[in-house]
Amino acid sequence: MAERNRLPDELRRFILEAHPVRGHWVRLTDAWHELRGTRQYPPLVEALLGEAATAAVLLAATLKFDGKLTLQLAGNGLVSLLVAQCTHDFRIRATAQHTAQVPADAGFAALIGDGRMVVTIEAGQRGQRYQGIVPLEGASMAACLENYFATSEQLPTRLMLAGDRLQTVGLLVQKLPAASRGEASGAATHDVWEEVQAGLTSLNPAQLLSNDIETLLPMVCGAHDCRLFGATAVGFECSCSRQRVSELLRSLGEAEARDVLAEQGAVTIDCEFCGRSYRFDAVDVEQLFAASPTRDETQRLN
Repeated sequence: MAERNRLPDELRRFILEAHPVRGHWVRLTDAWHELRGTRQYPPLVEALLGEAATAAVLLAATLKFDGKLTLQLAGNGLVSLLVAQCTHDFRIRATAQHTAQVPADAGFAALIGDGRMVVTIEAGQRGQRYQGIVPLEGASMAACLENYFATSEQLPTRLMLAGDRLQTVGLLVQKLPAASRGEASGAATHDVWEEVQAGLTSLNPAQLLSNDIETLLPMVCGAHDCRLFGATAVGFECSCSRQRVSELLRSLGEAEARDVLAEQGAVTIDCEFCGRSYRFDAVDVEQLFAASPTRDETQRLN
């Protein structure tokens, strides 16, 4: 077990040489440990959070963008909100909101309930924002994501997600539109895609967790020629900062901030993703609103 803890957090991409089929594999170890350490969750919620973080990396890996991708599940189940974010350079963070009591035998349907899955892509430099929204349909996180790809992206996609206290692992395969690079016929590609899907579904969680991608590829792709690309590092990182929290507090308004200050002696805001606490005392609040447009305008009017 100790050896598994030293495995690197990494993402690997692979393609079938003669067919428009690609895949991504990701393993989170240290990043998963850091993410779990930010807050205490019931075991089932923690497991779901690991799947969401892993899925967010796989989703980001299928795109070319400069910014961040947010995977959000919102429903009326025991877990009312689940959010996982991954940047283009594969920095991840995640959080969940849940009821006070989560039974140890609750299934996926009870955890999530009826709701929707939202995937938001924010391209930082260009300020562009894309959002795909689909109903939460499926008996697992992987099934819901497969429905998202089929509905929103029109890309046949299969996923497998697994995790324990030491690591989370995800494997995604996709059938791409045929390209003009000498791939085999459509019928042949269809057959290969069926084989790849069957190979993926034949895996069990224990196999996914205990094998590296070099071992898993023949199990999924059979004898087909695959090209496995080098590893890309993945890590936990929260983008919160005192400046960003200050902007949030300013957006709430001076009156509300002063009400909290009068009642509690300070304004304290905790980051939902990493648990970091930001405290603003009377002097901080005064400085925060001293240069705001509202304050300047009020002074001129008086």
